[in-house]
Amino acid sequence: MPVAQLTLELRMEHAHSLKDRRQVVRSLKDQLRQGFNVSVAEMDEAVTWQSATLGVVAVSRSRDYLHGLVEEVERAARRMAADAGADLADSFWEYLES
Repeated sequence: MPVAQLTLELRMEHAHSLKDRRQVVRSLKDQLRQGFNVSVAEMDEAVTWQSATLGVVAVSRSRDYLHGLVEEVERAARRMAADAGADLADSFWEYLES
């Protein structure tokens, strides 16, 4: 069964505290979960206030479906991050077969 993994690297230049960072990260995680029914987790420690890495994972029987879903999630994440005052600095995805 195919599994798609999307990694999102965020930059938050306006964040001046850990609280600012948490607000952006929590908002993005919640919106992606609700909008796309995917699993989302923060993948790094909150070492710096201005960056974060999120991991998004989806499972489906159809690799074509996953491909479309990941592209849609990536576009939405870019838009949501911009709305929250962050930039999607980088993103990359891969498929895992089980």
